[in-house]
Amino acid sequence: MNAKDLKDVGLKATTPRLKILEILENSENHHLGAEDIYRQLIIQNEEVGVATIYRVLTQFEQAGIITKLNFEDKSVYELSSAEHHDHIICTKCGKIAEFNDSTIEECQEKIAKKLGFKLNDHSLNLYGICEQCIV
Repeated sequence: MNAKDLKDVGLKATTPRLKILEILENSENHHLGAEDIYRQLIIQNEEVGVATIYRVLTQFEQAGIITKLNFEDKSVYELSSAEHHDHIICTKCGKIAEFNDSTIEECQEKIAKKLGFKLNDHSLNLYGICEQCIV
């Protein structure tokens, strides 16, 4: 996503927006909290306040650029994706992994149908302890 893409969704291409977007796009960790983004900006010697980060994240979410995910006591953001996926979260270190399983998807559809619902969206979050934390 670039400056033109931001303008296409009605947002000016300001330096803070472009920097935050760059961090979200280039981070190894695809699930970042506002504080994670703030730390990355500090490392890059960028002077962007936490309030600005939250404001930009809210604007990005409203524009459909990112998705806000709430995991227990932590909110993180990921770039919006056309491909559906679910998450598994380590309750010890906070590591987040994405997965997609057709059997789970089919089961959810069956449950919804059985209960008289037509699914238009869902969110599945599994919690456990990752292999690095088990040791």
